[in-house]
Amino acid sequence: MKGKFLVMLHAHLPYVNHPDHPYFMEENWLFEAMTETYIPLLMTFKRLLRDNVPFGVTMSLTPPLLEMLSNKTLQEKYRKHLISLIELAEKEVKITKNEEPLKHLCAKKYLNDFKETLDFFDSCNGNLIKEFQEVEKSGNLELITCNATHGFLPLMRINPKAVHAQVALGVKAFKERVGKDPKGMWLAECGYYPGLDKELAEQGINFFFVDSHALWYGDVPPRYDVYRPVMTPHNVFVFARDPESSEQVWSAQFGYPGDFNYREFYRDIGFDRDLDYIRPYIDPAGNRTNTGIKYYKITGNVGLSDKALYDPEMALKTAQNHARDFVNKKSDQAQRLMHSMEIEPVIVAPFDAELFGHWWYEGPYFLEFLFREMANSPYVESSTPSKVISTLESVQVLTPAMSTWGANGYNETWLNGTNDWIYPHLHQAERNMTELAQKYKDATDPLYIRALNMCARELMLAESSDWAFIMTTGTTVEYAVNRTKTHLSRFLELYDAIKEHNINEKLLEYYEWIDPIFPYMDYRLYA
Repeated sequence: MKGKFLVMLHAHLPYVNHPDHPYFMEENWLFEAMTETYIPLLMTFKRLLRDNVPFGVTMSLTPPLLEMLSNKTLQEKYRKHLISLIELAEKEVKITKNEEPLKHLCAKKYLNDFKETLDFFDSCNGNLIKEFQEVEKSGNLELITCNATHGFLPLMRINPKAVHAQVALGVKAFKERVGKDPKGMWLAECGYYPGLDKELAEQGINFFFVDSHALWYGDVPPRYDVYRPVMTPHNVFVFARDPESSEQVWSAQFGYPGDFNYREFYRDIGFDRDLDYIRPYIDPAGNRTNTGIKYYKITGNVGLSDKALYDPEMALKTAQNHARDFVNKKSDQAQRLMHSMEIEPVIVAPFDAELFGHWWYEGPYFLEFLFREMANSPYVESSTPSKVISTLESVQVLTPAMSTWGANGYNETWLNGTNDWIYPHLHQAERNMTELAQKYKDATDPLYIRALNMCARELMLAESSDWAFIMTTGTTVEYAVNRTKTHLSRFLELYDAIKEHNINEKLLEYYEWIDPIFPYMDYRLYA
């Protein structure tokens, strides 16, 4: 017997696309994730495949992310972004010759990394989705979907058609962009409520993930705690998060990413260098932004100005040691669980994909070391949900409790005094959309069909849980508020135009250009 270890990486970003601007600061969210997470992960997977090292990774590519990765304008902007980074890194290599040797070493590493990233991007003609598909063919990677625009389903259940549209379009988006039906779905924010499994089953979803307390507080106690998948009354498998694995990696106090040898995220030359020098590589408006070139390590509980210089070689050794430690811990845990359960445990470790590389610079190396170490473990092996399901001879049936993986496990991150104002407007728009879809479900006029589809797009973009999350965390609140209001305003404008039989085709064309997400949208999902 061997314990099964499932790494689940949730790759998601809100849909940010501004074709009307040559530069838009929030588009850097995508460019940073591509440079620091998605491409490094693909390179990691390919190195493991080259060396015949087995690995098991489940990865959700959310519909907004798939749409952005498929967007030619964003691809062109990203290539320019990389070329600009290479130019900056070349300057840094020259400047740091007269600075500390570790800075010069890092500058050369960044230049090499950026060039490798551009080579990788060009070698696949900018099609990262195809690269993920190729890795999946090896059987080591399982790609899954998410509900359409990462809408927070527990707060949408008041309008079942809105939930249906989010889930159904999430399946359709994956099929359109990845070329096959998804077997699994990551529910946005891991948000589940009893009865949602019926919708998932009707859309052909075979499994999904929940946080630990969804099983702990289910209608009956889980026989094997969170260490075996269960099945819902509508025959959908459920995998629950192992809190032990999460704490070992992600805990602010005890987690690996906080090691003093790792790179400090919050000190970047975009803020350190002279403004006239760095100006061409930051926001043209003059706002300082991260460039991704960082010379300092976490160091300890000291201010940013007191950070010590980063040593890439030492950080790599630290990542290797942490991977070895983690595999040892998983081996011990698997042995302990096998002894008590007398059955193979399934240990599920879900994370935001962007933790690996973007927030935790050494994260992709950690994963690579982890899988290399785990390949030799006699007690635990990496796997994927579909592989685990194929080996099940019996499974417990239970109804998971309402839950999320947000702070304190329920809804408060997405429903509190900073963001509660959005929900009356969203719920009314959902009712309006259902009304339109029902009234015009047999429409044949191409103009009306386009307007109705655009209505559905604007509603779904407003429903994105990212905006409520940003309002809670207080990061780019003005942008999140503006996006919510803008999409609702466009929805209402189109709604009134359809009702009054007064559709402005030029305005509709503009909205189709500015928000071109889901060209395969069918508003009848709401009927």
